[in-house]
Amino acid sequence: MNRILVVEDEKKMSGFIQQGLLEQGYLVDVADHPRQAQELVHNVSYDLLVLDVMLPEIDGLELSRRVRENGYNGLVLMLTALNTTRDKVAGLDAGADDYLTKPFDFNELLARVRALLRRRGEATTTLTNGDMVMDLIKRSVSREGKLVDLTSKEFSLLELFMRNVDKVLDRNMIAKQVWGTEFDPDSNVIDVYVNHLRKKMDHAFSRKLLRTIVGHGYILSKNQ
Repeated sequence: MNRILVVEDEKKMSGFIQQGLLEQGYLVDVADHPRQAQELVHNVSYDLLVLDVMLPEIDGLELSRRVRENGYNGLVLMLTALNTTRDKVAGLDAGADDYLTKPFDFNELLARVRALLRRRGEATTTLTNGDMVMDLIKRSVSREGKLVDLTSKEFSLLELFMRNVDKVLDRNMIAKQVWGTEFDPDSNVIDVYVNHLRKKMDHAFSRKLLRTIVGHGYILSKNQ
C-alpha cells in the first residue's frame, strides 16, 4: 500500500490528482503549502511526493532540497509548466527522480507514478525491526524466525508502524493511512486492530514493542 503526498497550491489540480490516485488504490494526502508539506513529510512515511515547482514562499525545487536534507529518502515526481532542458536539470539536481511537464494527461502521470514506485519496490522488499521481519512481496511477517499469521488489514497496519518505528502515530493518521478515511471518534476499530496486533506480535515474546501512549496514540518501539 503506497503512500503519496501531492504538494500543489491549485486546489482544482490537487483534487483532480488526489481523486485519480485514490481510485487506483493509493493512499493520498494533499498539502497546498510548502510548510504544511514539510510537516507531513516529517511525521508520515511517504513513498512518493508529487511536487509542483510553482509554490508560495518556497518553490518546489527548494522544498525538494530541504526534505532531502532532512532525511526523506522516498521518491519525488516534479510537476512544472517549464520544459527546457535547463529546468529539468535543475529539478533533478534538487533531488527529483522524474519530471512531468504541465499540462499532462492523467494516464501519463499514473504511468510515471507506477514506474517510480516499481523502481522503489525493487529496491526495498523487506522492513525490519530487530527480530521482526516484514516481506512486502510475499506479504509475510515473522518474529524470532516464527511466522505470524496476519489479515490483510493487520498487515497494512503493521506496515505503517514498521515504516515509522519509534514515532507516535495518532488515530487520525492511522485511519487516513490504513483505512483511507478520517478518524471517527466514536469508533473503536483502530483500538481493536491494534489489540489484535499485540496478541499476535507481542504476547508470545518477552519484549513488548507495541505500546499505547495515552492521549496521543500508539508507538512501535525500536527492537534492539
